[in-house]
Amino acid sequence: MKSSRSRSRNKNRNNNRPSGGNIVNRVFDSSGPEGKVRGTPQQVVEKYTQLHRDAILSNDRVNAENFAQHAEHYTRMLAEAQKEIDAKREEQEKQNRDRQAERDRERQERLKAQEEAAAAAPVEAEAGDTGLVETPEETAPKKRRTRKPKVRPDQPPEGGEAPEAAE
Repeated sequence: MKSSRSRSRNKNRNNNRPSGGNIVNRVFDSSGPEGKVRGTPQQVVEKYTQLHRDAILSNDRVNAENFAQHAEHYTRMLAEAQKEIDAKREEQEKQNRDRQAERDRERQERLKAQEEAAAAAPVEAEAGDTGLVETPEETAPKKRRTRKPKVRPDQPPEGGEAPEAAE
């Protein structure tokens, strides 16, 4: 079993490691000469730039240079993170274009196959080759059924005889 001391060391070690997440939105605690500066890289850069201006106005060249270097550090971090974001975005857009091109190719192949099947279907019907075996019923001449005409009461039957009148 681990002691609580080693657990706390591991916990601290993991917290100090930079997560591979989005640096642009990550909050940093920067320890500068004037104390801690906390915020996103953009906010930290703005704060150190303001401190740099203030140091120049108060004729403190050492602190002005220190603040300028801090601002430059976070500016470079921000620029690098933005390059990575842009590269990921480009890669994702390329993958999306490739997937769309593949879907378009498959759709064209399906349409072409359907057109070929539709064009081949009438040719097969004309040739009479359906691939089925003929049965004797199909080869025998078909008899045509006719209906008997309905007899109306006001017409004479077909035999030419008039209906007898009831007396």
